[in-house]
Formats: sequence, structure tokens, C-alpha cells
Amino acid sequence: MEQKLFNQYTVTDVQVHDPGLVKYINLTSNLNLHTGGRYSSYSAGKRNINTVERLLNKLMRTGKWTGKKYSAYRVLHEAFQIIESRTKQNPVQVLVNAIENAAPREEVTRLKYGGIAVPKAVDVSPSRRLDVALRNIAIGATSASFKSKKPIAQCLADEIMAAARNDTSSFAISRKEEVERIAASAR
Repeated sequence: MEQKLFNQYTVTDVQVHDPGLVKYINLTSNLNLHTGGRYSSYSAGKRNINTVERLLNKLMRTGKWTGKKYSAYRVLHEAFQIIESRTKQNPVQVLVNAIENAAPREEVTRLKYGGIAVPKAVDVSPSRRLDVALRNIAIGATSASFKSKKPIAQCLADEIMAAARNDTSSFAISRKEEVERIAASAR
């Protein structure tokens, strides 16, 4: 018997098109999305945690949502229902497409030569690409719902769908393009 995410969405037919992120996007389905830091003592243990759970944990970063995992779980479930009703696609596939589009490929680091700091463009590791994409999707959703009448589930669904379409109205996509533009100028 196949386990489904939220008891609704199958993850067996979800495809990751970005070859760099294939090893890092983990879509193993568990009965619940709560590992409780089980893999935190392993090096690169983040790879063992379900990517949807990692998005769930990123939603809990800001003040109102800190530590409220069940509330974030409910919001993510509602957002997936909204995505499914609007796009008529598997919302897990839409999320994977959004992550692939929102993950920056290049960023800037500071190198010190003598007493002078020089910006230098560097490639981003796949693990960091995934982290940054998930963080920007979560920040975009929470900032869109702040002081707004739209509920956070609606804002999260809008952010994921806009990132999946590679639309610049998405916070994650605009942030990625800004970072890559700065990196291109620092080459």
C-alpha cells in the first residue's frame, strides 16, 4: 500500500528536472511530517528530511508562527488544496517546479585581499540552493499575508504557483534574479 502526502497526494510520479537538485529533493512519504530533528546529528542530514516538511519548518521561522507546527501544517495543507483546485495538477509537482525555478545558481561572496574586500561570484551548492529557495518561498508568503486580508494559506499558494510559473511577481523569483544579477556584475 502506497503512503500519500496528507493522505491525498501521491509522490511517486513527481519528477525533478534539475539534475543538481535530484539528490537533495527528498519526497519520501511518511505518515506525518515531523521528524523532530532526528537527522540533525548527521552531516548533510537535511537530505534525509522530506522537502515538504522542510518547507513546513521554514514557515515557522517568523514571530507569529514560531513553534506552531500544527498551525503551519494546516496552512500548508490548505495551500496544497488551493493549488490543486486552481492548477488541476499534483501540488507536490508544482512545489518541486517552484523550488527548481527559485533556486539561485550563482551568488556573491566577499574575498579579502590585504585590507580590501572584493566581491566575487561563486557557484552555489545544491544543498544551499534548496535551502535558499525554500526560505524565500516561506518569507514571500508570510510577508504577503502580513497586514493583509488574504489568509496565509492563500498567500502561500499564490507564491508557490507564481514561482512554478517563473513569474517575477513571486518574491522568491525576484530575489533569485537579484542575487544572480549582482553575481553577474561581480564576475
